[in-house]
Amino acid sequence: AAMNQYGIDRTTGTVAFGQLYGMSDLVTHSLAQNGYKASKYLPYGEVDVSMPYLIRRAVENSSLASGATEELSLIRKELRRRIIGF
Repeated sequence: AAMNQYGIDRTTGTVAFGQLYGMSDLVTHSLAQNGYKASKYLPYGEVDVSMPYLIRRAVENSSLASGATEELSLIRKELRRRIIGF
């Protein structure tokens, strides 16, 4: 809504959304489906360097638990649909 309010075109690349791989994929997919530039990033490196970074990201994202619960629910629903047919 704010992008529209300020006249920012979502397809020009002026604004892009980046998200840690494996976190809130539902949000990333929703952004992409609505024409926004969205990407995932994957940090790599030695465990003693990478883990503190990943822990900071998890702590900063207070909605992580609720987002993971929602995604798990959607995965279960899709599995049920594929296996059982409804």
